[in-house]
Amino acid sequence: MKIYTKTGDQGLTSLIGGTRVRKSHLRIEAYGTVDELNSYIGLVRDQPVNEFRKNLLQEIQDRLFTIGALLASDPDKVKKNIPDLHEADIIRLEVEMDGIDAILPPLKAFILPGGHPAVSFCHVARCVCRRAERLIIALQEESFVEPIIIKYLNRLSDYLFMLSRQMAHELKVEELSWQPRL
Repeated sequence: MKIYTKTGDQGLTSLIGGTRVRKSHLRIEAYGTVDELNSYIGLVRDQPVNEFRKNLLQEIQDRLFTIGALLASDPDKVKKNIPDLHEADIIRLEVEMDGIDAILPPLKAFILPGGHPAVSFCHVARCVCRRAERLIIALQEESFVEPIIIKYLNRLSDYLFMLSRQMAHELKVEELSWQPRL
């Protein structure tokens, strides 16, 4: 199978269901940003500090592919066999965050991203997740989007923040508090 089809050479692409849209369409931007997030999650997963979290991070990547497939589908056409998200996927992230919260010192101030490349990668993933969430909310204003997608991404960005803190803790990296200039 060839990877190139030349069907997008005029700036159009097909949604699942066959509808052709501009590559600049908000739906394409939304699922493209989810794809970008998935790549960053892969980068976070590949950090040595996350060796024992690889399965969870791969599970998150799987859910992001599901979200991408849902977003790449024309909501007005019959859907093919596309996997879906479940409330249990959100609960899984919440349980993970509760476990992290139980071992970390309480957060008393905003923290600056950084301190170690692995931690920084996680913060970048968090920011891309928030951007994906904003784009999907904008898309929801003009077209149907499964509400659970927004809920999942909202929880995932929270999880990525908590994970960045946990990684810093495990790497013995000091969290730098934001000290606003007065």
